[in-house]
Amino acid sequence: MTYLKGKRKTFNTKRKRGKRKKRLYFGPETDVAILDYQKSECIDTRKKLYTNSIQPSFSKLAENLIFIHGFAKNHHSYEALKGDCVSFLFETLQKFDASKGSKAFSYFNVVAKNWLIIQSKKRVKNVTRNLSLSNFKDFKSKDKEIIEAHNHVPSQDNIIISEENKVILDEIITKIKKRVSNPNDVACINAVEHLFGHIDDLDFLNKRAIFVYMREISGLTPKQLSVSMSNIRKIYRDIKKSDIEYFSLFFN
Repeated sequence: MTYLKGKRKTFNTKRKRGKRKKRLYFGPETDVAILDYQKSECIDTRKKLYTNSIQPSFSKLAENLIFIHGFAKNHHSYEALKGDCVSFLFETLQKFDASKGSKAFSYFNVVAKNWLIIQSKKRVKNVTRNLSLSNFKDFKSKDKEIIEAHNHVPSQDNIIISEENKVILDEIITKIKKRVSNPNDVACINAVEHLFGHIDDLDFLNKRAIFVYMREISGLTPKQLSVSMSNIRKIYRDIKKSDIEYFSLFFN
């Protein structure tokens, strides 16, 4: 009897391990936590949701934006900038509206990025405009002129005119408020009124910054805000045509 000698077959008993799914720092769990936070009226429940699920996501989001876009280089303290950004996101928690179709990450990513851009520009502006007067004699003539131009008290006439203009502006806003009925238009004009009421508290003003402020105060989407502002401009033009008294005072 003969036996066939063959090679023994070997079998690989190692199982292929599936790739581990990387846990998103701002995933569906955070979305659910934010919605639960908005619905809950219990302080303890809200605190638990924010501490365990929302705050870590906000913290990581702020951290990524700061380092990816280089916002930290314009500030003395990265931790302070990050902490202020997270605090701002916390203040906007109730403004997020999931019914508008946007994801929580997309909304808060835009909010945080816009806030960081404004803070960065404010920081750069303050650094460039703040000069030490200890070396005044070494300043360029242009810098000296700028300092001297701002080193005076406004005249009484200018103060009175400024106060009168504020009164007229308040009356115009009141007139517009009486003529708007659409909820978005109401939110828009309320945001305008709030901005003018706190104009001295705003350190950074340009078209983009004002639009961001308006959007955050009103809670409207950019498209909704643009439509409402167009509607309010039409009402403003009607008031301007029909009430010459206001505008002759306002511009003369």
